[in-house]
Amino acid sequence: MNAYSQIDTTIKPFNAVIFGGDGDLAKRKIIPAFYHRFADEQLSAPHQIICVSRSKEDEKAFNKLLTTFIKATFDDTEEEDCIDDFLNQVSLLRIPQNNIESYEALKSVLLENAERQRVYYFSVPSPAYAEISDALKKSGLIDERSKVVLEKPLGHDLASSREIDSIISAAFREEQIFRIDHYLGKETVQNLMVLRFANHLFERAWNAENIENIQITVAESLGVEKRVGYYDKTGALLDMVQNHLLQLLCLIAMEPPANLNARAVRNEKVKVLQSLRLFDKSSVKENIVRGQYTRGNVMGENVKSYLEDIQKYDSGTETFVALKAHIDNWRWKNVPFYLRTGKRMKKRYSDIVINFKTPPHNIFPPSKHSLRNQLIIRLQPNERIELVQLSKIPGPGGYRFQPISLKLDFLDSFQKRMPDAYERLIIDILRGNHTLFMRHDELEAAWKWIESITDNWKDTPIVLYESGEWGPGNDVMDEGTSWEGK
Repeated sequence: MNAYSQIDTTIKPFNAVIFGGDGDLAKRKIIPAFYHRFADEQLSAPHQIICVSRSKEDEKAFNKLLTTFIKATFDDTEEEDCIDDFLNQVSLLRIPQNNIESYEALKSVLLENAERQRVYYFSVPSPAYAEISDALKKSGLIDERSKVVLEKPLGHDLASSREIDSIISAAFREEQIFRIDHYLGKETVQNLMVLRFANHLFERAWNAENIENIQITVAESLGVEKRVGYYDKTGALLDMVQNHLLQLLCLIAMEPPANLNARAVRNEKVKVLQSLRLFDKSSVKENIVRGQYTRGNVMGENVKSYLEDIQKYDSGTETFVALKAHIDNWRWKNVPFYLRTGKRMKKRYSDIVINFKTPPHNIFPPSKHSLRNQLIIRLQPNERIELVQLSKIPGPGGYRFQPISLKLDFLDSFQKRMPDAYERLIIDILRGNHTLFMRHDELEAAWKWIESITDNWKDTPIVLYESGEWGPGNDVMDEGTSWEGK
């Protein structure tokens, strides 16, 4: 019996308490995720979902709104027969303040089924974590079976991250804490483990001897939308690189774990973060570009500049960042990792591109096509894995060749509905599986690397780029790594 087969896959009876349960994230992602697992009969154990709100709301109107958001996640094959049955398990509870008196109503609900595990989902800004944790603890609502789920951002620097961690740790043990990053629940991200460690062909080639560079790109066509207050204090580096892109980097670069046990996997991820080369003022200047979008046209729509979106005359917040990173270990010596993310790009997509080295000797006539093979892992939209190889063009006239792609398209290959990332992560939380969640030393190592950038880029200018273009980052990149053509 291997380690994976020993993981308990049963879901025990539970009460899920969603703080910020009337917020945008809860309505668009968390509640629909619970619904789809319920509709697929995965939540067969007795349960209740309690949405906590600070304001007074009408429960019927709230359920009607939830129905709208749930239906928005349907595909063509789904029916709405069990929405009412699901909503019978959902309740709305007003808690105006985080104190013992206000938590009496919550305590009364939870004690009706005291034997159930309790999952506290903090879908609120991190400054509220302390008050909620303290109120739960003083109300006697945390026991051995309790779990807490923390949404990002977990601080704005290493010091604030440590402060949040100490607050949470005063109420919950480390094994009760689930620091969530929805990117790790995506199907293609999950498939990275299988792609690497179940395919001898790739694992043998997954090193500096065979790989020229690796690119991780998250391009967004949207601007800051409703996140103005948060985003202008954060920027692209902290909003995307510090969590999403670094987590993808860990899965790409990690050594094979001894097994799929959460401890073994997270140990290898920490080693990657600890091996990342720190930046100084000189390397920041040479290897990092910051940008901010101006007016432009995105997919046929004229859009405002960042300053117009946030209604300010000036801002030093970057909406784009491109950087070249290195991992100082044996496997990745001198292999550049390009991390890039930006808002108001030409179109929305996220992918990982593995650029393999060209053959040491070219026996073919000169061609406009590179002899480089690529492995492209598309995370969104239309999740797929694509292997780009060179193939001869049929017909006489010598060896003329062009890139041909071998594609594994998830939508074509697997006809069933593709579960959302939150669905997988919520099931793992209920099962107590920590593999896809950050450990405290992971978070700390990530912040140390990020601070080597933020401490040294104060004099790095912000380059303006037109909305609907690919941003200013190409001067940092090696030949052949431009965003153009994506």
